Amino acid sequence: MSQKLANQVAVVTGASKGIGAEIAKQLAAAGAAVVVNYSASKAGAEKTVAEITKAGGKAIAVQADVSKQADVQRLFAETKKAFDRVDVLVNNAGIYEFAPLEAVTAEHFHKQFDLNVLGLLFASQEAVKHFGSSGGSIINISSVVSRSPVPGGSVYSATKGAVDSLTRALAFELGAKKIRVNTINPGMVETEGTHGAGITESDFRKKVESDTPLGRIGQVGDIAPAVVYLASSDSAWVTGESFFIGGGLR
Repeated sequence: MSQKLANQVAVVTGASKGIGAEIAKQLAAAGAAVVVNYSASKAGAEKTVAEITKAGGKAIAVQADVSKQADVQRLFAETKKAFDRVDVLVNNAGIYEFAPLEAVTAEHFHKQFDLNVLGLLFASQEAVKHFGSSGGSIINISSVVSRSPVPGGSVYSATKGAVDSLTRALAFELGAKKIRVNTINPGMVETEGTHGAGITESDFRKKVESDTPLGRIGQVGDIAPAVVYLASSDSAWVTGESFFIGGGLR
């Protein structure tokens, strides 16, 4: 694979499994040194690092709960210590919980907004302090539900709508610093999370597939190449954009 990210350093939040782990691997394959952030799954993060280093890439695992500002500051301090710079931030860490309107609580709201929105802001804030004079690239992982919500997903959909809005706002705010900010909005993707939640074998999956022009749900490998593109100079004139990757389902 071409080393289009040679000498670059990328931080990927929530990279111990699923989409985040695949993003970390593909960024490393393109030449970047990668910081594999995780909140709880140390074994998953270490497995991702081991796969990257076995393939000849560079990576370290750093624990941090990105919804906590002190943790985020430590994450970037460790990155700087290990690799001396930061060029790319992938805000992938996120959580989803579904509940009908009558079951929405403050806890249900804050759990998702604190990680999906506030955590993204904290990580972006810290990344901007560490990007050099040549700028950087922030890639936010949103979802097709930001524009096509599902029943019971009001709070989760709202967090992703916020991510899309933040992306546009930060693109305007940070453009003068040569920092690009874009969003990837995946459709349903098969991951450990969807298996654990029982979604992968559900009627909901069958409905999504029947509504999707390409007739299938996504795999992690469908998402990661777009992140490599947005991290690289191939997308040097792209900012404030949302890339919907969902087999044509919007």
